[in-house]
Amino acid sequence: MSNTFGRLLRVTTFGESHGIAVGAVIDGCPPRIEVPPELVQRCLDQRRPGQSALTSPRQEKDRVEILSGIEDSLTLGTPIALLVRNTDVRRGDYCDTVLRPSHADFTYLAKYGIKARSGGGRASARETVARVAAGAVAAQVLQKFTPELEVLTWVDRVKDIDCDFSMQQMQQLTAAQIETNPIRCPDPERAEAMQAVIEQARDEGDSVGGCITTLVKNCPVGLGEPVFAKLDAQLAQAMLSLPAAKAFELGSGFRGTFLYGSQHNDAFVSQDGQVRTASNNSGGVQGGISNGADIYFRTAFKPVSTVFKPQQTLTTDQQPITYQPQQGRHDPCVLPRAVPIVAAMTALVLADNLLLHRSYFGKNLKK
Repeated sequence: MSNTFGRLLRVTTFGESHGIAVGAVIDGCPPRIEVPPELVQRCLDQRRPGQSALTSPRQEKDRVEILSGIEDSLTLGTPIALLVRNTDVRRGDYCDTVLRPSHADFTYLAKYGIKARSGGGRASARETVARVAAGAVAAQVLQKFTPELEVLTWVDRVKDIDCDFSMQQMQQLTAAQIETNPIRCPDPERAEAMQAVIEQARDEGDSVGGCITTLVKNCPVGLGEPVFAKLDAQLAQAMLSLPAAKAFELGSGFRGTFLYGSQHNDAFVSQDGQVRTASNNSGGVQGGISNGADIYFRTAFKPVSTVFKPQQTLTTDQQPITYQPQQGRHDPCVLPRAVPIVAAMTALVLADNLLLHRSYFGKNLKK
């Protein structure tokens, strides 16, 4: 199984949704990076369930235990082990003999002949606790070597309620604006409408999906490798590895297909002695390498698979059955809690590429 992510900054996650614990082992983190435990905890608090009426009522404190690799808030250069114990486990909420619609029950059984008996196991969003903890460390690596770089991530659409910010509006957003409401949408009016849609779906036993936008400000030139390890390809792989993620687009994305090449091309200009582009349809990446412009991309998340309405499915012995879960704790919409997860994966991709670039060229990073 592919449980390890990254090349120089390598992260291996472990644990199942209703097992004893989940966690991550980070190898390749440079020494003397400042990683205060409270910073890691703050990131986990943004992701944890039960933080509002819009999220799963599962009550997990998600307290991180740093087992190795960090002393006195400084990395040692040795493997970093981060552990989060599962404390609110309810294995009895699940039936082992039902293939739940759109879940990984069938595919795990077909591939391995066995699966975790309770919940989604490794396919559950519970696994992303480890990614967020590791992402907090990666963010500190970025802070050490590129302190001007900033990652902003927010909900821009829930079902058919869309923000559709312009690039100029996106560049003016702040992290504080994003955190002003439980939706994590920086448009208060749209956030209120999104919340109403999520609440209606929750009350009807249903779920909704939507999109998350990420903006990377002040990314240096040169991150990413040509051909098979393009920066945009790595970001796409990172985002599409997330539970419920179904689509990814960078820069103009699908909208760019409606333009002529003469309209879509980003002309080069000189700004303050630096080569820049007059527009940014490329989303900050050209030829798979960052060009110094802001990187921006969207990740689409499907509606949560667990709903409390009757659905037709099969048992593990292929008998038809009407399935309607009576128990279980699930988000009616993953988007608010997916924001810190997307930010974490972005940090992991960028930090890995930054360290790889430095291994090639030392500190020669252009702004």
